Amino acid sequence: MFNEKDLRQIEEKGISRQQIGQQLENFKQGFPSAQLTDAATPGNGLRVFDAHEIEQLASFYDHHSSKHRLLKFVPASGAATRMFKHLFEFAESYDGSDEAVAKLQSQKGTDSVWHFLQNIHKYAFIDDLRQALKSDGYDLDALLQQKKYDVVVKHLLEDKGLGYANLPKGLLKFHQYEENSRRALEEHLVEGAHYVADADGVVQLHFTVSPEHRARFEQAVAQAVPEYEKRYGVKYQITFSEQKPSTDTIAVDMENQPFRDANGKLVFRPGGHGALIENLKDLNGDIIFIKNIDNIVPDRLKEATHLYKKAIGGLLLKLKAQVDEYLRQLEKASISKERIDEMVAFAKKELMLQMTGEFNNLSYDAKRDELIKLLNRPMRIAGMVKNEGEPGGGPFWVKNEKGEVSLQIVEASQMDTKDSKQNEIISKATHFNPVDLVCSVRDYRGRSFDLHHHIDASTGFISKKSKDGQDLKAQELPGLWNGAMADWITLFVEVPIETFNPVKTVNDLLRPQHLNG
Repeated sequence: MFNEKDLRQIEEKGISRQQIGQQLENFKQGFPSAQLTDAATPGNGLRVFDAHEIEQLASFYDHHSSKHRLLKFVPASGAATRMFKHLFEFAESYDGSDEAVAKLQSQKGTDSVWHFLQNIHKYAFIDDLRQALKSDGYDLDALLQQKKYDVVVKHLLEDKGLGYANLPKGLLKFHQYEENSRRALEEHLVEGAHYVADADGVVQLHFTVSPEHRARFEQAVAQAVPEYEKRYGVKYQITFSEQKPSTDTIAVDMENQPFRDANGKLVFRPGGHGALIENLKDLNGDIIFIKNIDNIVPDRLKEATHLYKKAIGGLLLKLKAQVDEYLRQLEKASISKERIDEMVAFAKKELMLQMTGEFNNLSYDAKRDELIKLLNRPMRIAGMVKNEGEPGGGPFWVKNEKGEVSLQIVEASQMDTKDSKQNEIISKATHFNPVDLVCSVRDYRGRSFDLHHHIDASTGFISKKSKDGQDLKAQELPGLWNGAMADWITLFVEVPIETFNPVKTVNDLLRPQHLNG
């Protein structure tokens, strides 16, 4: 199937032949759907704390977090192109005629191009756009008056202007303040200063970026850091990484044969956000917060975000301390039956671990070994918001291929919606995954877990794409917060909807949550 050139290409990427063979087999066999056994809802796998409990957990975090290596991990490699899809379509078709203007002005709804143009002065990038137009001899207000809307839009999107369509979201200006405007990246610097500063005031942030944008990220950080260090009295340690070529996956044609480009070279595609488990594995932290680059708010709304980040962090620290103590006890030569029973009760009640009937029939030594295996794993607490119709995954009880039931974040693409029983479970779901995680990635001795050992390889995903006008199949690795963390101890906590404010289109920046004033 492969010639010498192919094998060199595979080797240069750092992918083994065995991995390629497995990927090709995955295309032929497909991936099984998730076997949902129930929705995780309040009282059934999802914890809801009252205001007093949240304050207590946040206080616990404030008092104990500085002993740990705290880090904020932000996937930031995604391009912003999809944010401007409706503007691209408009710029290509608009000709300035009376008919085109009438069609534009007839648009209703906050997601329309007309809504964007009517409110263009509210955007944080407006001064930059005005300057870009001025450099080409245009005046923004005159263009709007003359209904030359396409010129305005093209200067926002194209490289001759701000080039926003070719930038990652992290480098776009999201929020306007009296003294300046902030990029999405900067809002994460501000957040980090409030909940990941260690005892010495050091704030560690890590951004995963695409190679072509890394230099611009580094430049933006160099410009922003002095101001925020001075304002918040912290010292930033900011690092970057890129998705490893070894996490790319081979593409195939519709007959599951390796897809080749016009020059006969094999085509590989990025493995999706699941590839970032490699980047996460390499970090020097033991308590790691994960949050998407576009889920941020201006300062006036940050208080709830900071409080709940600390609360889920406090819960993680509390549970981790108890788990570590139990594991140290389990290492000892003798441990009482009563203490084993206490640990089992803790695992069921506090960690939501399902103990099968077989566990009760195990010998004393076998129970002890099983407890070590169950407790000595990476741990994550995921904030969940009430579902208000947003697309995406959510919290469920899931049975794996071994018959084990555990809490998992499941994407819509993993669900078998043709199965009536599965649909019934899906309909019971009350909450949605906003990607709001805090993770513990070191064991009770302080050693890093090998995160590879906790991936469920059967949770990948196959999608249909195209290249050079030809259809192909692409394979995504198990998602970072889905199958890549399938064997982690997982807990779900309800967080308020106001902590979830993603920016999927440029019009989302006109929502009240993203405007100052």
